[in-house]
Amino acid sequence: MTTYQQLAAVPFELTSSEGSTWEIDADTGAVRTTAHPHSDIFVDPAQGVTANAQTLLNAATLLGRPPAGDFQLSVRVSVGFSSTFDAGVLLLWIDERHWGKLCFEYSPQGRPMVVSVVNRDVADDANAFTVDGDSVWLRVSRVSHTFAYHASTDGTTWHMIRFFVLDDPARALIGFEAQSPTGEGCAVAFDEVRFTQDRLTNVRDGS
Repeated sequence: MTTYQQLAAVPFELTSSEGSTWEIDADTGAVRTTAHPHSDIFVDPAQGVTANAQTLLNAATLLGRPPAGDFQLSVRVSVGFSSTFDAGVLLLWIDERHWGKLCFEYSPQGRPMVVSVVNRDVADDANAFTVDGDSVWLRVSRVSHTFAYHASTDGTTWHMIRFFVLDDPARALIGFEAQSPTGEGCAVAFDEVRFTQDRLTNVRDGS
């Protein structure tokens, strides 16, 4: 695994998953990768946790452990969509059975869409709204023992996508993921990366 320390906007080390290649632009702070073919992080809720369940945990990730306490991590995500479920993702990761994704994803109807998934042994799957274009802003916040997912079409006004808890939130890693479950890969870029330890005081007022 390769450790990156040069992402100036993020005050902790980021480690790439095995076999993934991430490029970090030292001048702009942009992070880029190409999703592996037929890659995802998903535990199919229709099949549950069984020997034959469809479980994919092979997506490219770049993750690190944030400082203790509250935080907000926001990015603009751009995806070269080609196949259904291609996505750029902000990922919360505790272990293989406990994680959450905030995705900018290509829907089965051929529309870019904000999607969230929370996995507690098995995953759920919740669509939020479609986006005109190939970029959107995503944000994950930790507020005490809770997490909040938000998305924005302008980087200013934030729409709440999800407000939830995961077991043992202090163990959570955060970072970036790229996936292409049904396709042969897609280019994903994360820019306008911003990390703060400011507390999000209201998850529902658009701030």
